[in-house]
Amino acid sequence: MLSLTCKAAIKSVIYLVSSYGAAHKPGIQEIASHIHENAHTVGKLLQKLVKEGIINSTKGPNGGFYVNESQRSQSVIHVVVAIDGNGVFEQCGLGLSTCSETHPCPFHNDYKPVREMFERMCREKTMLDLYQNLHDGQAFLASVG
Repeated sequence: MLSLTCKAAIKSVIYLVSSYGAAHKPGIQEIASHIHENAHTVGKLLQKLVKEGIINSTKGPNGGFYVNESQRSQSVIHVVVAIDGNGVFEQCGLGLSTCSETHPCPFHNDYKPVREMFERMCREKTMLDLYQNLHDGQAFLASVG
């Protein structure tokens, strides 16, 4: 459903939410290392997130990336739409360009409610909610092993 870049973007923002209020602002290398993603990819997606107002950045010796209070409380859907667009919630389960109610793919009727539930979750869950799961030890940002 989500691109690898979008998944990395969500993990990056969760990491920034975990750094909220700290004097230190993480840079690209630190974020990429913590979420086990390629630094080049993380750099590009962070630029896009700054441009979309989802995160902030500062330059200079104490520069880096950070989120403010309202950004840490934003819905996950803001990140998804910024990286993958709204189409992710309309895509065919098999990737067909002509899938519709009148011309369904074999997955259509089963996949549609899953897609709708995923969109609802992205609208309802905030970045702070996802961080809280991480903070409480109920979730992780990187694979084990």
